[in-house]
Amino acid sequence: MNKRILLIAIVLLMVAAITATSVLFIFPYQPNKPPRADDSGSSRNGIMQVVNANNEFAFDLYSQLGESEQGNLFFSPYSISAALAMTYEGAEGQTADEMRSVFHFPQDNILRPNFAAIYNDINKGNGAYELRTGNALWVQQDYPFLEDYTSRVEKYYGGKVANLDFKAETEKSRQAINSFIEEQTNDKIKELIPQGVLSPITRLVLTNAIYFKGTWEWEFKKSDTHQQNFKITQDKIVKAEMMYMKPDKARFNYADLEKLQILELPYKGDKISMLILLPKQGEAYDYETDQMITFDYTLEDIELSAEKLNEYKSQMKETKLSSIFIPKFEFDTKYFMKDALSAMGMPTAFSGSADFSGMTTAEQLFISEVIHQAFVKVDEKGTEAAAATAVVMKASSDMPSNIFRADHPFVFIIQEKGTGNILFLGRVTDPTK
Repeated sequence: MNKRILLIAIVLLMVAAITATSVLFIFPYQPNKPPRADDSGSSRNGIMQVVNANNEFAFDLYSQLGESEQGNLFFSPYSISAALAMTYEGAEGQTADEMRSVFHFPQDNILRPNFAAIYNDINKGNGAYELRTGNALWVQQDYPFLEDYTSRVEKYYGGKVANLDFKAETEKSRQAINSFIEEQTNDKIKELIPQGVLSPITRLVLTNAIYFKGTWEWEFKKSDTHQQNFKITQDKIVKAEMMYMKPDKARFNYADLEKLQILELPYKGDKISMLILLPKQGEAYDYETDQMITFDYTLEDIELSAEKLNEYKSQMKETKLSSIFIPKFEFDTKYFMKDALSAMGMPTAFSGSADFSGMTTAEQLFISEVIHQAFVKVDEKGTEAAAATAVVMKASSDMPSNIFRADHPFVFIIQEKGTGNILFLGRVTDPTK
C-alpha cells in the first residue's frame, strides 16, 4: 500500500515538474531577473523630461479616475506609461499623436534612451529594499510583427518576446501571462487578465510589472498602534489602526503650507520615499494674531499636478516633528482603462481607425483593453506595493502645529528621491476597506 502511494506521489511530482517546465519555457526571461535596456545616449536632462512626462500623466489620470471611482485609489503611473510606451512605439499618424499627448512623451530620441535609463535604475538593486520592473511582449506565434518594432522594444524597454498561441490555446495563453505577472510581483498581482478578455483574434499583449518592498528608515512600534477615529467626512467616522511615532532624534522633510501639510517618510537605502499630502483640518494657534485658526480643507481643495507637487516639495525642509500618526492600510485595485484613456484624449487607439502599422502591416490592429491592477500594504515596518499593466491588442474585424495626524483622507506618493519619478500614486479615503 505504501509503495503504491509512493508511486502515485512520484508520478504527481513528475507531472508538476513537466507542467512547471513547460510554463517557464515560454517565459521571455526569469520573472525576477529582468534584462537590461540600452541607455546609451541618456542624460540627466533627458531623464528629467521623461520623469516629468510620467508625473504629469500621473496627476492627469488621478483626476480622471477621481471623477468615476469612489473610495480608495491606487495605481502605478510608471507601469501604465511603460506598457503604453511600448505600444506607442508601433503607433503611427493620429494614433501616435493622441498617445503622445496623453502620456506627454518627449521626442523619440529623448524618450527611448532615457526611459531605458530609468528602467535600469529601478532594476539595479539595493540591499536595503526590493524594487524591480519588467516588460514583455506576448505575441501570436508566427504572426509577422515587424522586426524593427520588436527589436526596438527589447533594446530600450527590455521587452523580450514570448510566443503564444492565442488562436488555438487562448486560455493557456492567458494563464501563462498571469503566471508570469504573479511571479514578477511576488504573488501580489493575481489574475491580471480575467477570462474573456483574450480571444482567438488577440495578436499581442504587452505587459509591465513593478514590485517594491521597503522598510521605513524609522519604523513605527507595533505596541504604539491603537484604534483611533479616522474622519472619512465630518459626518462619517470609522475606527482605524493608527500607527504612532514620537520622533526623538529623527528629522523629517516637511512643510506646513496654506491648505496642506506635506511629509516625506524615507525608506532604508535612502533612494525611495513616501510623500503624504494631508489637507489641513482642526485648529492651530496663530502666534502673530494671538488667535486660534480653524482649518477644514479636504482633498477637493488641494491642487494636484506635477508642477504643484514640485512647488510643494520646494518648500519642504528638515523639521523636528513632535508626533506622527498614520493609519495602517492594505488594499488592492483594478481598473479597465479603455474609457479613461479614451476620455483623456486617445480614443483612436481603441477604435477601428487605429494605426499600429509600425508593428505590423499584415492586418489592422487596435487596443481592445488596458488593464491595470495594483496592491499596497503600509504597516509599522514599511511598505509593500506592486502593480501590473496589460495592453491587449486585437485584429480589427484636530491638528496642533507640528503634529502630523493623517486621520482623514489623504494622497500618498511613492517616489524615487533623486529624480522625483512617481512609481505609485494613491488616495486613502477609508483605511479599513
